[in-house]
Amino acid sequence: MRAAVYQGDSVVAVEAIPTPEIGPGELLIQVESCGICHTDLKKVQYNLLPPPRVFGHETAGIVAAVGAGVTQFQPGDRVIAFHHIPCGTCFYCSKRLYAQCPVYKKVGITAGFEPAGGGFAQYVRVMDWIVRRGVEKIPDGVSFDVACFVEPVNTCHKAVELAAPQADELAVVLGQGPIGLLFTMLLRHKGIHTIATDPMDSRRALSLRFGAQQALDPLSEDLSAAARAHTDGRGADVVFVCASAPGIVEQAVAASRPGARILLFAQTSHKERIDVSGAAICMEERMLFGAYSADVDLQAESARLVFSGDLPVEELISHRLPLDDIRSGIDLALHPDGKSLKIIVQPQRTTK
Repeated sequence: MRAAVYQGDSVVAVEAIPTPEIGPGELLIQVESCGICHTDLKKVQYNLLPPPRVFGHETAGIVAAVGAGVTQFQPGDRVIAFHHIPCGTCFYCSKRLYAQCPVYKKVGITAGFEPAGGGFAQYVRVMDWIVRRGVEKIPDGVSFDVACFVEPVNTCHKAVELAAPQADELAVVLGQGPIGLLFTMLLRHKGIHTIATDPMDSRRALSLRFGAQQALDPLSEDLSAAARAHTDGRGADVVFVCASAPGIVEQAVAASRPGARILLFAQTSHKERIDVSGAAICMEERMLFGAYSADVDLQAESARLVFSGDLPVEELISHRLPLDDIRSGIDLALHPDGKSLKIIVQPQRTTK
């Protein structure tokens, strides 16, 4: 089969590798769509993991084969698959910190080599513990391109639930790329008054369309003043940091009120550093915390939000590329322009 293999030194190249073999309790999925995610981009850009690997974890496709003992799926089923599922019994699972569970940290989907998601390949092997709890069937009428949003929607849904914005509060979403726009959609779905920021005109326009009440350019407009204007001079109640630009966490602090919640969502590399006033956290009693990856307890609801159309995720797709063009997709995702948003790789397409 063909796969986009990370070769080290920030190089990804399409090459022929063996189609994975499956064992008892496992699935072989023919990948139809896989979204390009910034978590994988960072691994490629900063060479965070040793090669070779096949990345891609926003995976939707067709069950091509089932292993012995699998009864809930059969060849031909249209499915999405999560690459992480927790054990459910360890200390961290008891605290609902699933992303810290040792089993969760094991990647349960591979196209070959060290498991890394594998969605940037024509086929993936889904391991038994993922098959048991981490695969959802795609309803008729829902495209694979739409279905592959279930995993990223879950991660954003988890973050919104953790931050728990209330109906009488003001939320700010910093960054309106594909992830920031998913936050804006989810906050509208919950009826939360929201200010969005992004330097790109086109993304600010989309944020207004998807539910923000105000959209600002953080490079030229005063977010703190806008937040105070919406809250009788206090500042934002909850801030979601959906980009990793220098100074963005300090901006979140400045725009928020004492006692606010500030959730970091984009700071996924240990090479990233933030610098904030200790007094702004301690004396002014702000909560600064993070959310990472998906929550199995929200899996069914996240799938429903996508499959039902409650979140208009298809409108975020700007590019659909064959596997052979993945390098241009990665470059575009790393250096977005005013027209690029979510980029979907379709591994069964080998030519334009």
